[in-house]
Amino acid sequence: MTSSRRLDVLAPDPSVAPDRVVVHAPDRDWTAAELAASSAALAAVLGDAGLQVGGLVAVMLPNGGEVVAALFGVWKAGAAYLPLNPRLTDVEVQRLVSGQAPAVVVTTPELAERVPAGPATVVAVGDGGWALARSAHRTAEPAKLGADVALVQLTSGTTGPPKAVPLHHGNVVDLMDQVLAKIGATPPEPGQPVDGAMPNLVPVSLSLWAGLYNVLFAFRVGAPAVVMGRFDPAAFAGLVERFGIRSTVLPPAAMSMLADEPSIETLAPLRYVRSITAPLSPAEARRFADRFGVSVLNSYGQTELGGEIVGWNAADSRAHGREKLGSVGRPHEGVRLRVVDANGAVVDTDEVGEIVVRTTAMDRGDSAALTLTERLTADGWFRTGDLGRIDPDGFVWIEGRVSDLIIRGGNKVFPGEVEEVVRSAPGVREVAVVGAPDTRLGEVPVAFVAPIGGAVLDAAALEAHCRSRLVAYKVPVRFEVVSALPRNEVGKVLGRELVARLADRPPPHPEETPS
Repeated sequence: MTSSRRLDVLAPDPSVAPDRVVVHAPDRDWTAAELAASSAALAAVLGDAGLQVGGLVAVMLPNGGEVVAALFGVWKAGAAYLPLNPRLTDVEVQRLVSGQAPAVVVTTPELAERVPAGPATVVAVGDGGWALARSAHRTAEPAKLGADVALVQLTSGTTGPPKAVPLHHGNVVDLMDQVLAKIGATPPEPGQPVDGAMPNLVPVSLSLWAGLYNVLFAFRVGAPAVVMGRFDPAAFAGLVERFGIRSTVLPPAAMSMLADEPSIETLAPLRYVRSITAPLSPAEARRFADRFGVSVLNSYGQTELGGEIVGWNAADSRAHGREKLGSVGRPHEGVRLRVVDANGAVVDTDEVGEIVVRTTAMDRGDSAALTLTERLTADGWFRTGDLGRIDPDGFVWIEGRVSDLIIRGGNKVFPGEVEEVVRSAPGVREVAVVGAPDTRLGEVPVAFVAPIGGAVLDAAALEAHCRSRLVAYKVPVRFEVVSALPRNEVGKVLGRELVARLADRPPPHPEETPS
């Protein structure tokens, strides 16, 4: 792999403009010189700690410039980066450190106490910079990865335990450049600043690939990154105004929080928001767009593929924004999609099936997806596990997960379709539909519904609302009112937790018989 296809080279070059601010963090600004010095210092400490090229370094830090310095410091040391969320429980930290076997854990002195003793060397950052906090007493060899592995990302774990996915330097660079090609942008030479470049506002945790990716994307286009701490609607609106942000990314949950906040009257000069990390319903997209006059550009990608592979550009938004609201856009250059049935046969246009993918990185043999052999088709396409369709204009529509599809007496029920109908009922803030086991019909849909504010939801009224808009077999057999839906760090609903709640309370048997 050539150096131009490594993420290391995206670090702002301090020899060009050393005093230029490259990271606006919650506590202070970081210049190019400061970021370079801190990352070099960490690389030296990692080397002194015995880290080998191709090793794995776990980083558990709160959002800030130190995370960005740690990212490039790990790469300078020739290792792969494993982000860990500081909000994890002690049990989760112990399980992940033991399971992933990093050689070193980089954290704060306070968080270092939560790292299990023994398996890894601990490096902590304080006022004096990076320093060895605790040596390892290993009983097993640490993980050894290839030199081309940039980062090990844990999947969202909405249906089971998170899985570790290695992301390769070249794959991520390719995907970034494909996004830039989609929007007609020409990036500068890696590491070089662009005068007047709009900062990239990063409103999510840097323990997520979505957060790190957007910092790297800022550097790829020669812009600084603005890193938030925890998401707060008022703080977000203030940063948009302060830095003149015209486009940014937001998870669906953040869009809902902004739309629900009465104190925010405007998000000017914001014009475009790209939805990330979790599915965005057309109703929520429309509500946000109507409230603030901002165009919402949906997108689609998977950790296993390295990032975004389908999305919108401004031209598509102008031409099709309203009629295609809810679509995730069209494939980026170098990305090929098919929709197949359960037997792997390609289905007709606009017919729903599983989305399978080929990318240029896969063609080159440089993709984490190729290591997941159980998810490859016989001819080498990657099974995403997502249900979707491609319309006659080439726009992709996501209908849900294959694992979430409910087969009710032989009839297919797509939870997303039902959720959209329930969400349109008065007083409903959010909803999730899951399949509950049924001895006669196999599965039946159950809706978990959270009300708006102090609204009182009536199950009979919700059922009547659905029956007037859905065929009978798609109507949930029960409506469970909850204060909020369980979600993970990126805002995805934890369906397995909802299904678990039904274990002791099987739903009533409907009257129909299986088809």
